[in-house]
Amino acid sequence: MTTGVRRRMGVDERRQQLIGVALDLFSRRSPEDVSIDEIAAAAGISRPLVYHYFPGKQSLYEAALRRAADELAARFLEPLEGPLATRLLRVMGRFFDFVDEHGPGFSALMRGGPAVGSSTANAMIDGVRQAAYEQIITHLGVTEPPARLELVVRSWVSLAESTALIWLDGRRIPREELEMQLVHDFAALAAVSAAYDQEMADIVLRVLSQEPADGLFGDLLARLSAFGPDAPAVPAQRLPRP
Repeated sequence: MTTGVRRRMGVDERRQQLIGVALDLFSRRSPEDVSIDEIAAAAGISRPLVYHYFPGKQSLYEAALRRAADELAARFLEPLEGPLATRLLRVMGRFFDFVDEHGPGFSALMRGGPAVGSSTANAMIDGVRQAAYEQIITHLGVTEPPARLELVVRSWVSLAESTALIWLDGRRIPREELEMQLVHDFAALAAVSAAYDQEMADIVLRVLSQEPADGLFGDLLARLSAFGPDAPAVPAQRLPRP
C-alpha cells in the first residue's frame, strides 16, 4: 500500500488553479452566491491561502472573468471559408455552447454581479463585444466600415447577447432555432439598412451574390415569401419615393 503525496504547486500554477475553480463555481451559480470558503474547499486549500494569491473575491472574480472573456472572444473566430451565413451559424453554435456551459456566470456578468461598476470588468466585457464586431466586419470583407454597417453589426452583437440572456431564463425556445434565427436577424438588419443607403445596398448585394440559393439566407427569403399572399397591401403614400 502506497501513500499519495500532494504535489506542491508553484505560484502561477496555483493562481491558475484558483481561477479555474472560481470560474467553474461562478458558471454554475451567480458569483455573489459563491463564497471564498467554497472556492478554498473546491481547490483543496485553506481560506487564508486563497487570500495569499488574491486580495479578495472581487479580484478573483475579475481574473476568472478575464479567462471567460478570452474564451468567449475566441468563440467568434472562424475561417474565412464558405458562405457567410454558414460561418455565422457556426459562430452562433459556439457562442451558445459557451452560454450553455457558463449560464449563471454569463447572466451575472451581463446583468451585473460582484464586479458591477468595476472599470476593469466593464473593459473586459467591451473587449469581447469589440472582438465580435471586428470578426464580423472581417467576414464581410470591409476594411473601412461605413457608419450604417457599424450600426448593424454592433446592434446584432447586442441582439445575440440579449437573446442568450432571455434564452437562459427557462430555455423556452429550442436553442438550434435561436441560432438560426440570429443568422436571419443579421440578414434582416442589413437588408433594412440597405433600403436606406446605397453603400449598404452594395455590401448586401455582394454578400448575397456569394450565397447559394438553397443556403441560410435563401431559407429566410423562402420563409418570408410564404407570407406573400396574406400580407396587407402598403398604402401608396407610404411607399418610399424613387
